[in-house]
Amino acid sequence: MKKVIMSGNEAAARGAYEAGCAFAAAYPGTPSTEILENVARYKEINARWSSNEKTALEEAAGASIGGARALAAMKHVGLNVAADPMFTLGYTGVNGGLVIVTADDPGCHSSQNEQDNRLYAPAAKLAMIEPSDSQECLDYMKEAFDISERFDIPVLFRMTTRVCHSKSLVETGEKRETKIRKYVSAPEKYAMLPAAARVRHAVREKSLAALKEFSDSTPLNRIERAKGDTGIITSGISYQYAREAFGEGASYLKLGFTHPLPEKLIASFAREVKRLYVIEEGEPYIENKVRSMGFECSGKDRLPVCGELNSRIVREAFFGKSGDEPLALDLSAPPRPPVLCAGCPHRGFFYSIKKHKKDIVGVGDIGCYALGAGAPFSAFDTVICMGSGISSAIGLAEALKMQGDSRKVFGMIGDSTFFHSGITGLIDASHSGAGICVCILDNSTTAMTGHQQHPGTAAALSGEPAKQINITDIVRAAGIGEDSVRVVDPQNIRETDEAVESAIKHEGLFVIIAKSPCALLKDAAKKNAGRRFRVDAEKCSGCKSCMRIACPAMSARAGKVVIDEGSCAGCGLCAKLCGLGAITETGEDG
Repeated sequence: MKKVIMSGNEAAARGAYEAGCAFAAAYPGTPSTEILENVARYKEINARWSSNEKTALEEAAGASIGGARALAAMKHVGLNVAADPMFTLGYTGVNGGLVIVTADDPGCHSSQNEQDNRLYAPAAKLAMIEPSDSQECLDYMKEAFDISERFDIPVLFRMTTRVCHSKSLVETGEKRETKIRKYVSAPEKYAMLPAAARVRHAVREKSLAALKEFSDSTPLNRIERAKGDTGIITSGISYQYAREAFGEGASYLKLGFTHPLPEKLIASFAREVKRLYVIEEGEPYIENKVRSMGFECSGKDRLPVCGELNSRIVREAFFGKSGDEPLALDLSAPPRPPVLCAGCPHRGFFYSIKKHKKDIVGVGDIGCYALGAGAPFSAFDTVICMGSGISSAIGLAEALKMQGDSRKVFGMIGDSTFFHSGITGLIDASHSGAGICVCILDNSTTAMTGHQQHPGTAAALSGEPAKQINITDIVRAAGIGEDSVRVVDPQNIRETDEAVESAIKHEGLFVIIAKSPCALLKDAAKKNAGRRFRVDAEKCSGCKSCMRIACPAMSARAGKVVIDEGSCAGCGLCAKLCGLGAITETGEDG
């Protein structure tokens, strides 16, 4: 055993290793990404990125049914994608332990919503565990695998952004020797046709009753008693906030096993105190249970449903403002909206879209290219979920047609997102003859979450070579002819403009594949290493045409454009836009 500082994600991965997990799959998504990246460091675990979260859970489920301890990890919205197999697995149960990690994002730090995935556990009939810090991420992960096998049930392991990314001291242990359980054919358990599903539903209800008893006795749920008549029921990161706000002035029922909730323990605790508070982020999941049991409590009448909590919010909600406010200055920092990186290949594509905006209605998708929705590009009007960049464009085009709007709908999606859930939309577009333009922005990586591999890359998570799936081949396999497909370099403005103009004029389905690697990839950075651009102040008229691409390396001083060579990625797009020849590569003219 040794003590090390770990993030919650690192500790969860370590816990899976120590528990004898043998198989792990995930799709990257903040705040969960680093879980699988750290799992992959343990060579005893077969770890891989999957095309999407549904596929990851199905792969993990297959490993579990085969007898291996298995893990699937995803961010909270990814669990929506994986919900189909998850609900059925609630009936089938497991062979080897199966843990499903959901990393929720209160406050929408990097997500399109802040849904509370605790509500999935009762709906899908799963056991659920919630750690509060890194040590618990490790310890509870080991417990999760044990509970999964003991009660023949998948375990939902619910983390949140602060638990995932906060670091604290962790005491690690040794890897547990866990044998792979023998696979035994059992279609009555795993083949969920209606007759078998009805039986398995009854079996699950019986096991949930046993889990209720377990919930009341497990040390994962504990009472911390103190003097005074205030009691707090809490879980996850909210426990840390409650402790900071109330200190030793309250007793705590700290819940780590949160489905089924421990009714006897809750009732016993509630009777011990005069004032009962429930402190939790998101939905009143625990509070509703406490109230349904007939106990008066205070929670969401004081605490917000929206956003994250912190110790100050909790303190002010229950004690009011103290008057001892921190030092504040009557100043505010200038707004700094997120922007595409210097050298980002999406910039050239969005620049072309903006030039043709009067003829286009844009639809976006989830990825770093979603930044194209904002100024100065305003490239698209909607962003819903992974894959919607194609499928929602189909319906929008039909609605525009009904009202006589002749603008072309452009559906924009990234390469990793295309593999995740864009292919089915493309097939629907081809099959129905949708008159849209599908734009696949291929930067050769899953860029937004830190450059993870996907089926379009030539390497797997392990770094070993992998079969690289060609996007153009998939497009053509969907029945889209060569005359309706353009593969362009988005840094080539003329080529991109011609493709966009062809798409607008085309009557039916058109596909543009804008292919250029992310500027932060090693090979792309090496290609432009040492290549930088500067502005000749004497030639610069101050028209700022070059700044329409919103490159963060460019700014205006004294009416002239200036390029910060330390930030410049060397793509040269700005030079192509300058009609005066004022922007040149460093060293071009001495």
